[in-house]
Amino acid sequence: MSELDRIRRISGIIGTSSGIEQVLEMMGQVAPVDISVLITGESGTGKEVVARAVHKLSRRASNPLVIVNCGAIPAGIIESELFGHKKGSFTGASEDRKGYFEEADNGTIFMDEIGETPLETQVKLLRVLESGEFMRVGDSKTRKTDVRIIAATNKNLRQEAEKGNFRRDLYYRLRTVTIDLPPLRQRVEDLEPLAERFALQFSRSNDIIFRGFTSDAYQVMKQYDWQGNIRELRNFVESIILLERGNRISSELVLKHLAVPAEESSHNLPVLVDKSSSQAERELILQQLLFLRQDMRDLKASLSNESLDRSGEIGTLQPRSALDSMVVSPTGEIQVEAIKSASIGDVSMKELEKEMIIRTLKKFENNRRKTAELLGISERTLYRKINEYGIEKKHKRNS
Repeated sequence: MSELDRIRRISGIIGTSSGIEQVLEMMGQVAPVDISVLITGESGTGKEVVARAVHKLSRRASNPLVIVNCGAIPAGIIESELFGHKKGSFTGASEDRKGYFEEADNGTIFMDEIGETPLETQVKLLRVLESGEFMRVGDSKTRKTDVRIIAATNKNLRQEAEKGNFRRDLYYRLRTVTIDLPPLRQRVEDLEPLAERFALQFSRSNDIIFRGFTSDAYQVMKQYDWQGNIRELRNFVESIILLERGNRISSELVLKHLAVPAEESSHNLPVLVDKSSSQAERELILQQLLFLRQDMRDLKASLSNESLDRSGEIGTLQPRSALDSMVVSPTGEIQVEAIKSASIGDVSMKELEKEMIIRTLKKFENNRRKTAELLGISERTLYRKINEYGIEKKHKRNS
């Protein structure tokens, strides 16, 4: 077993992307050395998982790991929670109490959302980092603790320090080693194994039949932005398995459950990160098709609204593409072939695929070799798709 595989097994971290392998390598290097670690990354990227793994891989593994969410503790009691208090030091202090730093003695303390810590508390944190010394609230006795501090944040602490919201000296003391976690959109090759793991765990623990995801379902999921990262992916997988129990999860179902309000769609639809030019172009085409799907859903909702004036002349809507070509009669009847062929609020993947092929053929002036290359399929497959969808005839009519 390689060192990376050993770290992966102990940590439970899933993924083989270059970004995650760099994280695993860094963990293997810093875990045995008794220094503070700062874990950075967007919300939901797995900072606590990495902190637990660093503790497991360290010489302190048999001692306590105390997890503190600094952002969840009110400013008025955070010092009491961290350092403890003496009986009678404030209203409600009915007895002496140890704080998290004493509880973590000889072990590790993980301070999540360290950037939310009040400035006056940061001074005392710096003292613990430098000397291991602290005082309980209301006590004059100096105590010592032997802890390793692992901190995490989704903020840019350097910028916070420049703004005066975070102490520079504490920032430099914390960032002895920094482990930066990549967002899920930068490690899409890890999405499938992550989704499979979450799906199996959830279905087994809840006795729900899980028939798997189709390949085109994964293709759509990989185009999504996942602003909430792994946490959002896990919640999505559990939700879709619960709501579509017993069904094999197709691209149509994924699109249905990934639907977002129009004002948010531009943020959640595909983003292009470290892609080749052909990948980028292909994803931009798919992005536009997903926007069309959103437009159709909004239009359908609008036309079905009871406030629609059905007595007036609505006329003909100018189509933006073959997907949303429709006519509304003066009586309010909706004549939309695309909507009829799709599930409620969704365009089928066949329609999306057909439109993508048409647009790409148009882009390359019917050059099939270039079209197949951009779409990532063989020319033989492209020929089959053209015949299957009747694109050749459609193209000649429209040209």
